[in-house]
Amino acid sequence: MSDEALNVSTLRIEVQEADAGKRLDKVVVSAFESRLGRSGARALFEHGAVRVDGRVARKGDQARAGSVITVASDVPLDDAAVAQPGLELDVRLEREDVVVVCKPAGMPTAPLRGGEIGTLVNALVARYPEMRAFGHSRREPGIVHRLDTDTSGLLIAARTAEAFEELVSALRAEQIHKGYLLLCDDTDLADSGVVEIPLCPHPKDTRRVLACVHPRDQARYSPRPASTSYRVLERAQGVALVEATAPKAARHQIRAHMAAIGHPLLGDALYGGESARLSRHALHAYHVVWRGSASVPAFEVRDEVPQSFRALLGADARG
Repeated sequence: MSDEALNVSTLRIEVQEADAGKRLDKVVVSAFESRLGRSGARALFEHGAVRVDGRVARKGDQARAGSVITVASDVPLDDAAVAQPGLELDVRLEREDVVVVCKPAGMPTAPLRGGEIGTLVNALVARYPEMRAFGHSRREPGIVHRLDTDTSGLLIAARTAEAFEELVSALRAEQIHKGYLLLCDDTDLADSGVVEIPLCPHPKDTRRVLACVHPRDQARYSPRPASTSYRVLERAQGVALVEATAPKAARHQIRAHMAAIGHPLLGDALYGGESARLSRHALHAYHVVWRGSASVPAFEVRDEVPQSFRALLGADARG
């Protein structure tokens, strides 16, 4: 099977009792002996190439014992990230096993589909082609974690499979420190605090997450625990420069938590932030620390306060 593309011949799968109730995409992935991956399976379903008992299937459908799944032939499934040598890459730490790069605001971390360019990953695989051999998926080679498109700052990527596995496990175990800088209105904002509000996908808006403040929402949506600590570093002209840390840093966690306590990030219109003075939400990943292990030595990288943040702190917040 080619490393660059996966073209499948017509495949027929009879669903066994052991697979009954599973999602169809998982059954299809299993049939390819894990070589396809969930992103490849998603491409099959998006192309309408998967049918169950003759009817076009959806990836979230449940498999039923005795049903016959067929996959059409010659469906291109290559969604691997392509190299883009001309794309700028701001490298802050470079070792044989790990790199730390600074992603600008407005640049996606990774492609959403095969062939997409202009993302941080496109620049990474151009400079470090060895990253193609491992990662969360073929579209996300090497990167240990992600940042939202409009979040700027430091991101860790691995150059060896061993470092990737070690750092991903450490991140899940909350052993990698990630510090963020943000701007918000400083009115009635305490000098420091901890926000412990569980989060879940928003039931009505897929762009957002829901901070489940009310017990009713906690009972209804079964949200995941989330904790964000913050401290004010500077106040000027009604604006607060805040350092925030989140051990797991779930999707939109800091943005949703600050909004939940009445202090949405400046520029964060999605969560109610004032956006007249900033074209993106004011969040910057400025500090990463790994204490090290026998296989992956320690590192620490710290960035400066972005100039756009400094400009707002020095400007008239009422203007």
